[in-house]
Amino acid sequence: MAELVFPLFLVMLASIFQGTFGLGMKYTEPLAWESWWLVHSTVAMLLFPWLWALAVVPDLFTVITSSPAEALQGGMLFGFLWGIGGIMFGLCVPYIGVALTYGIVMGLAAMMGSLIPLLQLENFGANPALPYIVTGIVLLLVGVSFVAAAGIKRDRLAAESGKEIEGVQTGKMFRIGLVIAIVCGVLSSLLNVGFSNTESVGTAAEQAGALTRNSALARWVVVLTGAYIMNAGYALFLLFRNRTWSSFATPKSGKAYKWAIIAGLLWFAALGVYGQGAALMGDIGPVIGWPILLGLALIISTGLGIYTGEWAGAKKPFRIMAVGIAILIVSIGILGFSNSVASEMPVKEAVVSSAE
Repeated sequence: MAELVFPLFLVMLASIFQGTFGLGMKYTEPLAWESWWLVHSTVAMLLFPWLWALAVVPDLFTVITSSPAEALQGGMLFGFLWGIGGIMFGLCVPYIGVALTYGIVMGLAAMMGSLIPLLQLENFGANPALPYIVTGIVLLLVGVSFVAAAGIKRDRLAAESGKEIEGVQTGKMFRIGLVIAIVCGVLSSLLNVGFSNTESVGTAAEQAGALTRNSALARWVVVLTGAYIMNAGYALFLLFRNRTWSSFATPKSGKAYKWAIIAGLLWFAALGVYGQGAALMGDIGPVIGWPILLGLALIISTGLGIYTGEWAGAKKPFRIMAVGIAILIVSIGILGFSNSVASEMPVKEAVVSSAE
């Protein structure tokens, strides 16, 4: 039982970090956004991943250099493409608003980030957990849709009361925003696809003496190398284009630096702990763990929004959101159960083999 519960516990713990790291993005001023982002991404995608991996993976550099080139190149490429998706998120908001952008991107990232690794599994159609996984993902999409719809209605109420709400365009501009959001959602799923496709790096780490759960850290440093190149490169481009290098020396910016670091630590804490749980689940880990991570993170971030008053005075949207959260909880329960079903497959095969 412990081998089933502990990986799920790790994913649930990771979702707390994933659902809370965004709080730091409320404290970017007085730094220029690109200055804040360069600090944040350096902590989240470079320093913290490498320091953690060096601490738990023996001879990390040898592990990485001895891994198959296609795994290294593929992992970094998927990380780089995920970085493009992250930049595109900000482009969507002026066209279709925050709530709809978040709903589309979150839904597609969860779905594609689970289905692509699933389709890459050998004989995935024979896995007894498949019906539960598909059902869980579909319900997750429904739950995300409810939460997104509630967010849109909440924003409309806020706009009617005189508050300034970013977006939404109409007609052609709205359709452009939808296309950007869809592309963004697909690209945002590739972080998990990159993790799934670096399994051979994890195997090399285990052969070097790393614990199974800690082999995930070796996989992440590969994927996030590509992600960092994209994110840091974009921040540097903006720093040169906007001539905002002086922003780093802005007076009274200590709070912004503090939250850039805290948000970076929380962000990779989410990925690192999630990766540990997924590694313990085996091949099916990225398929099951990823949608659970994103679904729970959405619940937690919504809960924080309630706590900070984002839903105050929006009774009808709040009820719609509550229905969406309930659906998300059911979907997560089904996905969690699918892990126990999937874990039975090797056992059955082993019994048949021994009987022969």
